[in-house]
Amino acid sequence: MAEGGGGARRRAPALLEAARARYESLHISDDVFGESGPDSGGNPFYSTSAASHSSSAASSDDERERPGPPPPPPPGAPDAQEAEEDEAGAGWSATLRDRPPPRFEDTGGPTRKMPPSASAMDFFQLFVPDNVLKNMVVQTNMYAKKFQERFGSDGAWAEVTLTEMKAFLGYMISTSISHCESVLSIWSGGFYSNRSLALVMSQARFEKILKYFHVVAFRSSQTTHGLYKVQPFLDSLQNGFDSAFRPSQTQIYVHLKEGGGPDGLDALKNKPQLHSMVARSLCRNAAGKNYIIFTGPSITSLTLFEELEKQEIYCCGLLSPRKSDCTGLPPSMLSNPATPPARGQHRIKMKGNMSLICWYNKGPFRFLTNAYSPVQQGVIIKRKTGEIPCPLAVEAFAAHLSYICKYDDKYSKYFISHKPNKTWQQVFWFAISIAINNAYILYKMSDAYHVKRSGHPPGAGAGAAPRLHVPAGALSVALAQQGTASS
Repeated sequence: MAEGGGGARRRAPALLEAARARYESLHISDDVFGESGPDSGGNPFYSTSAASHSSSAASSDDERERPGPPPPPPPGAPDAQEAEEDEAGAGWSATLRDRPPPRFEDTGGPTRKMPPSASAMDFFQLFVPDNVLKNMVVQTNMYAKKFQERFGSDGAWAEVTLTEMKAFLGYMISTSISHCESVLSIWSGGFYSNRSLALVMSQARFEKILKYFHVVAFRSSQTTHGLYKVQPFLDSLQNGFDSAFRPSQTQIYVHLKEGGGPDGLDALKNKPQLHSMVARSLCRNAAGKNYIIFTGPSITSLTLFEELEKQEIYCCGLLSPRKSDCTGLPPSMLSNPATPPARGQHRIKMKGNMSLICWYNKGPFRFLTNAYSPVQQGVIIKRKTGEIPCPLAVEAFAAHLSYICKYDDKYSKYFISHKPNKTWQQVFWFAISIAINNAYILYKMSDAYHVKRSGHPPGAGAGAAPRLHVPAGALSVALAQQGTASS
């Protein structure tokens, strides 16, 4: 037995390599299909908490409520044969047909080749260039002037410069390294202090800039929404993202936050039209290129998927009978059998290009897709149990869902910890955090990453020991140093 167990352990790495070969950078979150894993904590679709009310793949809808004997049908309810006939009349059939995947009509990846000498600052300024920073300088000085005209002059104030603005941003970004909410800790002399950064600018000067900092100083007569103080920056940032990188065919676009509160899914559960509106808005620039969009249960619906398909946008979504809009779907696929099928078994019904999949792994998991052939088979690689057969759509969903976990893992490490009271400022620092993360993604895909990592240009052979590169740390220092150079 020991020898057999050892053999299984030796085969495990090979199984994982097989998965990686099937999908680039594949690292399936175990939390997706029933076993807690180290990189599942930031998963936006699921929760690892046993008390969670989300549609958790760690415990599917039916694992929390194991099916007992099926209840007796209500009087007048159609029998199984009549139900099948009704579903067939609606176009759903258990007869499956192969279909080629949608052909991608674009190219993916970075749009600019950065030189091997490119710095963290260079990548960041693809999204936040000097002209954007100069506008912040102008708007901050305008706000300070008007503020003092109204509330009295401030003798300690002097107009901020571009180099000071860069240093100011560098200080804020440095909180993502120490995870300290108070940027003033830099000057404290305590655990979170940083003498090299503290010398760039005095605490008093930093506090003055923080007091008057603005992206848009005054409301335009044509502005009605509440984010007017940050909207031009958000628009510029989005344009920078769009021009610097073309996404691949498979994307995870749409997610609504689950949980209580006015911004949570609980407040929206009776507003499915709002879920579809969010999806349409996020996919408005994706038409005509055969993108594949992965969705969570609150978004997945037959109506939306058919509408997007007319725009040559294809979908693959996790479906929950309790949380999804199931209009038009066959009821026989939404109910659970009295005896759970074996792990890896599945049922599929098809209507046109749309497939509804019910796949079993410690409970039923349902997927709706028009992007993958229902007859093509895939496999889920489990660290403990090896391969579990599944339809190709299930494998694809698991593989690409892992990218969310990876992004969230990086993002959580370099999220700016400063928490201001103003909503527009919270949105601004949130957007800066995303810009840092996206800059790091471009950096990892460039020649500059290999130069920094090995100390030699690509192809120059083995170099010195790899050096750790912390993107937010390098950026905060670079911004601060630019401030030092001109002070």
